[in-house]
Amino acid sequence: MKYLHTMVRVSDVDASLDFYCDKLGLTQLRRYDSEEGRFSLIFLAAPGDESAQVELTYNWDPETYDGGRNFGHLAYAVEDIYATCQRLMDGGVTINRPPRDGRMAFVRSPDGISIELLQAGTALEPAEPWASMENTGEW
Repeated sequence: MKYLHTMVRVSDVDASLDFYCDKLGLTQLRRYDSEEGRFSLIFLAAPGDESAQVELTYNWDPETYDGGRNFGHLAYAVEDIYATCQRLMDGGVTINRPPRDGRMAFVRSPDGISIELLQAGTALEPAEPWASMENTGEW
């Protein structure tokens, strides 16, 4: 058995690609658009790690997605959690659970998918503004 991907439904392809690729830093591996089925599948992965893919599924006919259909979160290890969170904040992304401990943070995609960011290796020393930053919304 081999893990292939995690699928999340998205309501706006452009906003989702902006978040996942431009802000979070994933790369688009391939895309399949089905005229007959009226959907698009876009496969993403962290640079250098194509073994853990995220499939964005966009249904062309509008649909409302809420609650994540019992979906928990995606998790990524990052080289510098403070730099990653700063880059996301600079791009307009809310840091729902700041990395107060130098180890873990949570953000949400435009469709409300929870993304956990974990410091690779040892946690960084607590630092401001993160150490005193409050949670915002749900994570």
